[in-house]
Amino acid sequence: MNNEPEIIFEDDHLLAAFKPDGWLVHRSEIDRNENRILLQYLRDLSGHHLYPVHRLDKPTSGIIIFGKSSEMATLLQQQLESENSVKEYLAVCRGYCPEQGVIDYPLPPVADFKHQRKRPKADLPRKSAITLYRRLDTVELPYEVDRYPTSRYSLVEIQLKTGRRHQIRRHFKHIHHPLIGCPKYGKSSHNRFFARQYDCARLLLHASKLKIMHPISETVFDINMTPRGTFSELLGKLNWNLTN
Repeated sequence: MNNEPEIIFEDDHLLAAFKPDGWLVHRSEIDRNENRILLQYLRDLSGHHLYPVHRLDKPTSGIIIFGKSSEMATLLQQQLESENSVKEYLAVCRGYCPEQGVIDYPLPPVADFKHQRKRPKADLPRKSAITLYRRLDTVELPYEVDRYPTSRYSLVEIQLKTGRRHQIRRHFKHIHHPLIGCPKYGKSSHNRFFARQYDCARLLLHASKLKIMHPISETVFDINMTPRGTFSELLGKLNWNLTN
């Protein structure tokens, strides 16, 4: 199954694309050895200079949007921050999470660099962070991964109301249902199990829906995309059907 970057919408003002897991949106000192750079790839593919509007973390796949001018990127950012925009994700978490809920838990900035990590966590300013979620399906597997004879997991639909760094992963750790495949906020025993049992070693987080108003045409811009690659294959192996 194709898991390469792909342009899924383009006009004179903006470009929307599929970002595979493992690709950086743009070059970063945090991961200077990574050569898979989505921004450069899409610039070469489209023949246009592109301006990032929002970001997806390297291990996250899904829909991402770029402006074809700095002015358009600013207008798109304003749209994404408006109450009318919709940013939805699909994820797999450990355990049976509640059927639905709101995680309203302020988050401090992520400390990527050494000088940031030297500051006590209590000194880092927290910002409002709100995540809505709805459980779509569950599975109980006959494998002892942790301390129980079986292991439970949930497929979850998530909507971001704010856009803090690593917000979904940090919020689901906060409610004790960490995402599968996350090395930083997840649990290594479950990550290893999915890699070994299902050949799925990636973070199970996918940006599945983006809905905004086009800043120029003022028409509703609505894109939906199901997971690809090993995430898609895993859904089949666990008999999880997104159309239900």
